[in-house]
Amino acid sequence: MTSHTPTRLPYEGVRVIEFTHMVMGPTCGMILGDLGAEVIKVEPPGGDSTRRLLGSGAGFFPMFNRNKKSIVLDLKHAEGREAARRLIASADIVSENFKPGVMAKLGLDYASLRQEHPRLIYVSHKGFLPGPYEQRTALDEVVQMMGGLAYMTGRAGDPLRAGSSVNDIMGGMFGAIGAMAALARRESTGTGGEVQASLFENNVFLVGQHMMQYAMTGRAPAPMPSRISAWAVYDVFTVKNGEQIFLAVVSDKQWTIYCDALGLSDLHGDPRLQTNNDRVQARDWLMPILRSRMAEYSAASLAEVFEREGLPYAPITKPEDLFDDPHLASTGGLAPISLGDGRTSKVPLAPFTLDGEQPGIRLQPPAAGQHTDALLMGVGYSEQEIEALKAQHIAQGD
Repeated sequence: MTSHTPTRLPYEGVRVIEFTHMVMGPTCGMILGDLGAEVIKVEPPGGDSTRRLLGSGAGFFPMFNRNKKSIVLDLKHAEGREAARRLIASADIVSENFKPGVMAKLGLDYASLRQEHPRLIYVSHKGFLPGPYEQRTALDEVVQMMGGLAYMTGRAGDPLRAGSSVNDIMGGMFGAIGAMAALARRESTGTGGEVQASLFENNVFLVGQHMMQYAMTGRAPAPMPSRISAWAVYDVFTVKNGEQIFLAVVSDKQWTIYCDALGLSDLHGDPRLQTNNDRVQARDWLMPILRSRMAEYSAASLAEVFEREGLPYAPITKPEDLFDDPHLASTGGLAPISLGDGRTSKVPLAPFTLDGEQPGIRLQPPAAGQHTDALLMGVGYSEQEIEALKAQHIAQGD
């Protein structure tokens, strides 16, 4: 149940202790774990509640918790906090994504740890960076609505969240990037530091292109479904038998190729359509013509033409279809994963390669407390002390 990995991953020997749940914090740890770090997930008694989510949250745990170990500690008890501190003393990085103030109440915030552990890198994942909003409760939807992304995604008057946890995932990615930067800086300075990543600022970064569009043009950017496209042909077309396909023609050279391949000589010769900007200005009358002409073809035949001619196109694919994607099957981009209930599936690997291979899965998503005993022994607890912690329900393990 493992895939190939390079002989040495860049963060082998780096230990990460994560106090995380849901998506944002676990994404940070997953990336560091994929890159070789030993990532230890500290879970509450009964395990991370993310394990038990239904509906749209059902895939969170198996997606974002590979390449990790699990220890269960009750941080409400002094003995549980002491065990956590011993783990932190052995670590390079601490990562957390609890509400502001939670880690401080536990004495596990950066301010409480930095003097004793000057080399420690502390990554906090929050809804907002410090400022007027920092005490607000944030969710991906919240920041998408207040950060302009839902407005840009939906139709006018109908804001719509993006169809993935984009800010949670990217926020965790930026937390990991911050941790990597802090590790590199520690090489020269010898000291760690604090990294903060946030949902809201991440969302603002995502819509920055639209902010700059307004700055450049002086015109408010329209939501994507009603936007003035930079290209004349850049749309989903409904074709024969009600099938749909995305087709794009994004240069004057591609326009010539497109017209030649599909017998549109009358449009190619039209003086009103000579440049991309001409065609953008003509979209109101051009697109109905193109939609009518494309409707004569099947999605498969259009895909064949666009593939042959090197033009951009895409089938309209559902997430479940990707399990059978021939490209992913060929590249090994989907790796076997345990779902925690005896079943297995396949999961996307990190979308980059090292030495020609995507970082693989060394550890399946752990059972809650799967590594409690070994981890506690590793920081100096005896078997008797571990059994005593278990008897008091301060630690749990197999």
